[in-house]
Parts: sequence; structure tokens; C-alpha cells
Amino acid sequence: MERQKRIALINDITGFGRCSVTVELPLISALKVQACPFPTALLSVHTGFPSHYIDDCTDRMRPYMENWKENGLTFDGIATGFIGSAAQIGIVIDFIEMFRTAETKVMVDPVMGDNGRLYASYTPEMCREMRRLLHYADLVTPNLTEACELLELPYPEDGAVTDEELLHMARALSDAGPSQVVITGLCSGDIIRNFIYERGREPEILRQRKIGIDRSGTGDAFAAIVAASLVRGETLHAAVTRAAEFISRVLKYMEPLDIPWNWGLAFEEYLTDLR
Repeated sequence: MERQKRIALINDITGFGRCSVTVELPLISALKVQACPFPTALLSVHTGFPSHYIDDCTDRMRPYMENWKENGLTFDGIATGFIGSAAQIGIVIDFIEMFRTAETKVMVDPVMGDNGRLYASYTPEMCREMRRLLHYADLVTPNLTEACELLELPYPEDGAVTDEELLHMARALSDAGPSQVVITGLCSGDIIRNFIYERGREPEILRQRKIGIDRSGTGDAFAAIVAASLVRGETLHAAVTRAAEFISRVLKYMEPLDIPWNWGLAFEEYLTDLR
């Protein structure tokens, strides 16, 4: 009997706001994959709130992963999310080198910025280190802001980008390491596109109708569902479709509810749909 799959989640743990590991763990678990958090930071709420408390975990990360190694743990997937410093990126690379096998899938969600702007924590050194992390990835899932930064390209005016430009960007990202690239959350009017690229195959574009306002944690939910689906053996197209359709269902449910954007996705209502 095949054992249960498991994924190491290298991301922050945020108490309120439905993002990072708080979103990833239940979604991955609902897909019958074991989720194993490896925290980069602890936050009371995410940075979309007026104030937040953060406890940086850099000094704890190396002994944490060394203890996992001592206990003989193995992982079918390694999924990275929020990383707080250039030093942490170096630890993440060491983690990948320590735990990766021929069967392990490494999935990098860059979490660098959005809407043409980088997050305040992203220094030039961090951006350089994130480009180095690409070399170790099998899959990378940047939004347009992150894809432009990783490729050192200017962000297009109003975020407008053609399919041909996306193909050029996806190929360039793939040349840096990952054989699979999904450029996510591309908004054109009332349509959201996800551009799917796999080395050696024709690209695909998955279109969904935009529903409501942008909400925190959507990227984490997307990355979690894609990661769990891939380690279960599904195709990238099927994984992205599952993630996009699930998020659309949750957003539609939330539309008539008075839930602030920074409270995240009310995904709990639909967890059983992932079984």
C-alpha cells in the first residue's frame, strides 16, 4: 500500500488573516496530503493590518531542519512561501539540498510583492537571493510583479501584458531552473488569467471571471492546492484548474457577506469539496 504523501511548508505562521501556513495546512490536509510546517516567522496578523507583531525565526530554522534530518524525515514536496531575509533564503537552499531526492518536487511561491510594488522587506540582496532560489525549483508560481522582478524587467503600465510577452517571461523563468511556471492572477477587466508553462509543451491559459475584491491569502490557497495536487500525481493543468475553481467558488460565496479583504478567504465552507 502506498504511503501518504507529505509536503514541507516553508512559510510564516500568521494567527489571524487566513494566509500562509494557516491557509496551506487545512487545504493540503483536505487533499489527503500531510502538511509539515517549517516556520520562517510568527505573526499575530499579516502586514495588511494597521499593526502587527512578528517574531523572526531565522535563528531557529537551522536546528529545526537538522532535527528533522536526525529523525529521518523525508518529503514528497517542498513548498516555499514568505521568506523574511536573505539569510533565510540561504537556509531554505540548504534545506532543499538536505531533503531533496529524485522524487521530491520543489515548489517556490516567491511572495515578493503585488500590483507593481515589492513588499517593504524585499531588499536588492533578497531579490538576488530569490533569483538564486529559482535554480532549485521544479515549479515557480509568481504573480506579474514577482515575475518582472525575478527577470529584472520593468512592470508594464497598468499591469497590461500580452500572451506573447507572458510566454517570453515564462521561458526565461524556466531557463533559470524550474521546468514548470505558472504566472498567476493576471487581471484584464473582469477576467483573471493563469498562464501555465511546461518546458517542451505548448503553453496554456486558464481564464476565470474576476469575482469581487482582492483578498489576502488567495496566493497561499492557490499555491497549496497546486502543490498538494502535484505530489498526488496530477498534471499541472489539473492542479491549476482545481485551485482556480476552488478559489472562485469561495469568492462567490463571500460576495454578499461583509468580510473585510484582510480577513482572507472563508475557505472553511468548502474544504470538503477538495476530498
